[in-house]
Amino acid sequence: AVLGPYAVAGTYSMYILGISLAVLMALLFRRTIPYFKGKPSPFILELPMYSKPTIKGTLIHMWERASLFLKKAGTIILAGIIVVWFLSSHPWGAPLEETYLGILGRSLEPIFRPLGFDWRGAVALLFGFIAKEIVVGSFAVIFGLGEESEIGEIQEVIRSQGVFTPLTGFAFMAFTLIYIPCVATIGAIYRETNSWKWTLFAVIYGLILAYITSLSIILIGRGLGYR
Repeated sequence: AVLGPYAVAGTYSMYILGISLAVLMALLFRRTIPYFKGKPSPFILELPMYSKPTIKGTLIHMWERASLFLKKAGTIILAGIIVVWFLSSHPWGAPLEETYLGILGRSLEPIFRPLGFDWRGAVALLFGFIAKEIVVGSFAVIFGLGEESEIGEIQEVIRSQGVFTPLTGFAFMAFTLIYIPCVATIGAIYRETNSWKWTLFAVIYGLILAYITSLSIILIGRGLGYR
């Protein structure tokens, strides 16, 4: 919505950014954190026999993945969007900036202002903690969008209201990519590590890395003359 003709390149750059950061941080942790030093433990994984994919197997796999997403969309994502809608509608009749959502967003705005995000971006990131898909849904609620005929207007709405410039929009994409994984992922981290210490580390590390990366994008971009 904000990158214009560079939208495709910006989307693919998120993949490159994610892979690059994963490799760099893995090398950094291995050299700085004692837990990751030393000889790697042996890892054995039994793989099934390779076979030619079948139409039936492919359709079953597609159905399983689609049904999992539909269940998530009908429960976690829907619940998150309802909460955002409720907070953006109360007190009844109040301007959006004076609703509970606006008050919450303005309290978080100073933290994200160096990155070029206003209170609306801060709120979207906050609820994205529940599920990353809610980030997009939050903007739809905030801008009063939702009907299929209106979704195409989001680009004009963002531009007219000055929510993001191409530079801050790209930084927002990077922050969303890197920061806190969703609640389900955090639960999986705890189950795998059986340690709240490492779970908390994953959350804090993701936040710090996302902030530093987004701030670097802003500073480098402005240094090159972008706004």
